[in-house]
Amino acid sequence: MSGFEGWVLTYLVNSVWQIPLLLGAGWVAARALRPLGPGAEHKVWAGVLLGEALLPATSLLPPAWLRTRLPWAGAEAGGLGHVSVTMGAGTVAGGAHLSLNLWLIAALGYGGVTAWFALRFLWRWTRLSALRRESAVVEPEGEAAEPWARCAERFGVGAIALAASPRIFGPVTMGFFRKTILLPPGMPARVGEAEWSTVMAHEFAHIRRNDFLKNLVYEALTVPVSYHPLVAFTRERVTASREMVCDRMAAEMTGTAQYARSLLRLAAALSGAAPGRVPHALGIFDTKLLERRLMQLTEKRKEVRGMRRWAILGACAVLGAATCGSALALRMDVNGGAGTVDNKAPVQPTGPIAVKSGIMAGQRIGGPMPVYPKAAKKARIQGTVILDVVIGKDGSVTELSVASGPKELRQSAQDAVHDWKYKPFLLNGDPTAVKTTVHVVYSLEK
Repeated sequence: MSGFEGWVLTYLVNSVWQIPLLLGAGWVAARALRPLGPGAEHKVWAGVLLGEALLPATSLLPPAWLRTRLPWAGAEAGGLGHVSVTMGAGTVAGGAHLSLNLWLIAALGYGGVTAWFALRFLWRWTRLSALRRESAVVEPEGEAAEPWARCAERFGVGAIALAASPRIFGPVTMGFFRKTILLPPGMPARVGEAEWSTVMAHEFAHIRRNDFLKNLVYEALTVPVSYHPLVAFTRERVTASREMVCDRMAAEMTGTAQYARSLLRLAAALSGAAPGRVPHALGIFDTKLLERRLMQLTEKRKEVRGMRRWAILGACAVLGAATCGSALALRMDVNGGAGTVDNKAPVQPTGPIAVKSGIMAGQRIGGPMPVYPKAAKKARIQGTVILDVVIGKDGSVTELSVASGPKELRQSAQDAVHDWKYKPFLLNGDPTAVKTTVHVVYSLEK
């Protein structure tokens, strides 16, 4: 197994189990912090999404580097320990060794899926750029100009463009250098003043928070783990909590009751339009959880203060630290070599380690085949020569001795095996010398 293949599989194997672990901890923390408002809940889900993207990548760091900086991530044999999984190849009968590397197939499959998500991300970006180019810039006029100016002043943002496009069904925000609010054609004239103020306040809240840039970063970072269905679930939670944060910010400007009624009327007015979410852009109806958004706006929530607030925050912080610490401590390394799982702290051996012959057969990458001695063939001498072999860190044979086998066949086996070449055997990511046996079978046709 090559180093790159091992890195890919290490990332994949760790992401499979670390993502559910993070999601479970995030769900508990989000529920606990819900009384503190949508802002706290959104920070939890954004943190979970970033953790799902970045935490599996820490498994690619050298184990020694992690142990020196994070002693609790596998330093003591009696602790949680470092988990090292090494994969080897099988053999088939008949004297020939065949490696059917299912792990290579898994790595290639994962690479193909990830490449598809990356291409989809880029295609959506080009689609968004085309949408911007095809849109028509408009100027807020008449009654529409006053809410626009009031929002710009209230949220402290300027140089915002307003454009119209027939390819969308509701208002959306896009751009981080050239921020743009995109509307369906004629929308300011089709909705009332209260609804227009609601739209503007909500979209300006997105701009004030730089949500478009954040959303783009989230999308890019999660490309390597987009294969995991729970990542999509986390994204939905991030989107829903983000919309509730913007609802709160907009309601502070327009008034909670008026904002909730206007939001409901907007949803009813736009319900007949064909839904067409704009990739990477942010819209007022990005999430389908309209009922919950209205409830969190109108419900009377008792503010949590003092020691109880700090206790909730402290408990969630401890939960997050414990979850990330456990994920790092139990991380798994996938390397080429023996099929063993070591739950203790990895220690580099001082001498060669013993590896089964079948495992090392799959590690062989070159060398001459033994030549059947003519005298032995004429005398019809058959049998198996067993050699005790030490393979160095570079994969070359450094020591060789005969354990058993017909005397007439031993030299032939030694001459060939002495020049064999193997892939370096990795232990905890580091090349190490191994001792093994080689079986050279000599047989004559009947």
